Amino acid sequence: MGNAYVSSPQRHIRLGYLPEGPDNTLWKVAAHADPFGPPRWMATFDTPTPTELVTAFTTALVTSYTKGPDAYLSGTTHRVDQALNSLAQAGWKRTDTWSATVCTAPDQLAGVTYSRRLPDSQAELHSDTHRWLLWGGQDGYSSRWHASFTSRTPIQLIAAATARLADPAPALRYAPQVPSRNRGAAHITPVTPPVPTPLDIRRAAAARARTTVPRVMVRAPMPATASGPSAVLPARAFRRR
Repeated sequence: MGNAYVSSPQRHIRLGYLPEGPDNTLWKVAAHADPFGPPRWMATFDTPTPTELVTAFTTALVTSYTKGPDAYLSGTTHRVDQALNSLAQAGWKRTDTWSATVCTAPDQLAGVTYSRRLPDSQAELHSDTHRWLLWGGQDGYSSRWHASFTSRTPIQLIAAATARLADPAPALRYAPQVPSRNRGAAHITPVTPPVPTPLDIRRAAAARARTTVPRVMVRAPMPATASGPSAVLPARAFRRR
């Protein structure tokens, strides 16, 4: 599947699904005060990021969008701690220093970092400088995911993602989707696949029909040949003069 893009009716919010992007970023969300200007804020989610976090963020974004620009462009009426309250309630450890606030899950397999230093706005949009950074999983290639939010990202949107991150509700996964490094720390409960409904069966049959269109073989015309021994031209009759 190629890259796909979605935008709000006035083009103030844009979402990109980027499986063929230049880096490991799979989802990118940006908000624009001016549709033709630079982003006001940006959020990114890399390929291993749990889909539930992306869904929580975009769902909150849709709700904020219906309230108007003040809600989805800045969200300055909300305090930073609003994005961290759900983590504290879930028993995460919080550490405050002069440079950052760090919240870590009890099992040390997930964390949230908020930088107290305001980075350059261009650096946030075009480099690996992040005001907010969420991560999860064991350290290692493809076993740890990252999500980032720039300084002006509305706090209520970040709070929706952190609340879902701290939610203990089980997540449905196929076995290959759980990195081998993380399986030892995961509580895995096998789930019996549901019995397909008649509608599921019809949809599967329709999908197979679309991908298995019979091909009509048309043979090229063959040159006509004489059967048996080579044809012999009839002998001409000679007349004596």
